[in-house]
Amino acid sequence: MSRRKHDKAPRQAVPAPTEYPLDLLTVESLDIEAQGIAHREDGKVVFIDGALPFETVSASVYRKKPSFEKATLMAVLRESSQRVRPQCPHFGLHTGACGGCKMQHLHVGAQVAVKQRVLEDNLRHIGKLKAENILRPIEGPAWGYRYRARLSVRFVRKKGEVLVGFHERKSGYVADIRECHVLPQHVSDLLLPLRALIASMDAKETVPQIELACGDEVTALVLRHMEALSPGDLDKLRAFAKAHPGLQWWLQPGGLETVKLLDAEVQTLSYSLPEFEVLMPFKPTDFTQVNPHINQVLVSRALRMLDVQPHERVIDWFCGLGNFTLPLATRAREVLGVEGSEVLVARSRENYESNKATAHRGRALSATEFVARNLFEMTPALLVKDGGADKWLVDPPREGAYELFKSLAALHQQMLSGVPCDDGAQQQSLQLAGWTPPKRIVYVSCNPATLARDAGVLVESGAYRCTAAGVVNMFPHTAHVESIAVFELK
Repeated sequence: MSRRKHDKAPRQAVPAPTEYPLDLLTVESLDIEAQGIAHREDGKVVFIDGALPFETVSASVYRKKPSFEKATLMAVLRESSQRVRPQCPHFGLHTGACGGCKMQHLHVGAQVAVKQRVLEDNLRHIGKLKAENILRPIEGPAWGYRYRARLSVRFVRKKGEVLVGFHERKSGYVADIRECHVLPQHVSDLLLPLRALIASMDAKETVPQIELACGDEVTALVLRHMEALSPGDLDKLRAFAKAHPGLQWWLQPGGLETVKLLDAEVQTLSYSLPEFEVLMPFKPTDFTQVNPHINQVLVSRALRMLDVQPHERVIDWFCGLGNFTLPLATRAREVLGVEGSEVLVARSRENYESNKATAHRGRALSATEFVARNLFEMTPALLVKDGGADKWLVDPPREGAYELFKSLAALHQQMLSGVPCDDGAQQQSLQLAGWTPPKRIVYVSCNPATLARDAGVLVESGAYRCTAAGVVNMFPHTAHVESIAVFELK
């Protein structure tokens, strides 16, 4: 990293209109939205955009509520040692600033510390627990990491030009960005050419977004268009792809089910997990991790912490495309992948068969099944139906795995007490012969609040203890907190 990136940031921000006098405040901490937190003498909280902990700042209040105020940083009088110069010229508090990042003014190591604090606070306040061990954060490249993104598109009639990028800070308008440092360099380099391309099309006023999905070798762009594209527009898309090797266009005239390739392609969109010799084909609308560098480390660490043995059966809940399932199949005796989407289950089976056919000697995949099930309606009876397993890997969406963990806790209580579970309308003892709770659970989370809630269910049941937890910096410079936790059966 060059010296420039570590230079101190300017000591002033762009002023904003204010209805109140300027205030001198001392910042005490930072919230997850990257707002500095200060208190007035009477204890009232002031959230300050752009301010960092331990700074003395001049701030302009723009919103007053009975219990808090919101303010914008006007000048830094005493600067934090963790303040750095933002790498992107579009980041800041000025009018029109890009809202894609929130923390570029804070050293990336300090960003991780803030996220770690958020995780610990959530576990303590929501889950009423403390992890026995805090894991070393999983970190990776701070720039050029974002292989998935939704770029908004807007034709500005007054200017006669097209904007392509993220929304402005606290605004629904599309930011006028010409480069982006969290996108891969080759994608950042496409922003201005894409603006020119869309501006030249007949459909320039009816194209609202471009979905980006980068694989190891292929970059896919999904063009959402509200009207049928003319032959001339289609020819322009083809010419653009030809001028940028490795780029392929997908068209989306309606819902996700309408997404299809513009033209037949030889090369498949995919990413690899080299440690497990697994190749994962996917479609640009499938869920994959935004940061492939972190994903490789995350999968490796999750499997190490799960410590799967060759004789064990493992269940991968919320398995998606098989991002964890297929690596698990290189370690376990048997694997079950459970996912709510029939489409993703079909894709997982395809990926399994594809990797099974190309598996190297000594890396053959174990017996693996995939089933579709609504995991937000899990019950003890359904859990028993899936059979016992030695280990669980749980990787839910932001909503978490509440019903799954409630069912697990209920079954554990039945095993201890003999009192039947309340399984919907049925009040009867489940046949638990042969079913056993997992000895270890590794939970990968994209929402520390729901992780904490679910962890509380397990720990409060008396069945499990939280032996470790830590953050995964999947999204540097943003407020997003990814984390991982380990639970052991008592």
